[in-house]
Amino acid sequence: MFSRTNFSDEPTLIKACLKGDRSAQRHLYDVYSGKFLAICIRYLKNREHAEDVMIESFMKIFEKLPQYQAKGSFEGWMKRIVVTQALMTLRSNRHLMMEVHVEEDVEYEHHHYETKHLEAQDLMELVESLPVGYRTVFNLYAIEGYAHQEIAELLGISESTSKSQLNRARNVLKEKIATQQLKERRING
Repeated sequence: MFSRTNFSDEPTLIKACLKGDRSAQRHLYDVYSGKFLAICIRYLKNREHAEDVMIESFMKIFEKLPQYQAKGSFEGWMKRIVVTQALMTLRSNRHLMMEVHVEEDVEYEHHHYETKHLEAQDLMELVESLPVGYRTVFNLYAIEGYAHQEIAELLGISESTSKSQLNRARNVLKEKIATQQLKERRING
């Protein structure tokens, strides 16, 4: 992962970044920018917004680097900054504002569905098609591994709203998977 001799391991790279070494900072960016852009795109559908958030995230990472205490994964520490930055962008931009449906009870048909034939890319496309609120909670819980209490704090919602959003996201995904499979069966006849 750290191919340059100067940055043979993570602690060396971190120390160089802390000293303001531009080549170390560039190396850190090169190693993680792809992963972090993918995270940003999961929250912000628009690629330009996602790229802006990724760059802002790296600025925060470099700014907060002196606070990193080498407890746990460095990548995990950076990922939290990226996710937080994406969420702050969602909350601060009215046109990206999260839709959180609290009282709406929607009946979902219960179709039989199988995910074994569903490719990861197909599933990610279905997740991206979810309403912003559902997608955000689903990403935080199912993909990033946050607990409902953490999600509630990050999004400024109640823990029960987080659970409800996740449940509704799952139901919508099940419905979309079932619909997609039904279309495939009709096509393949």
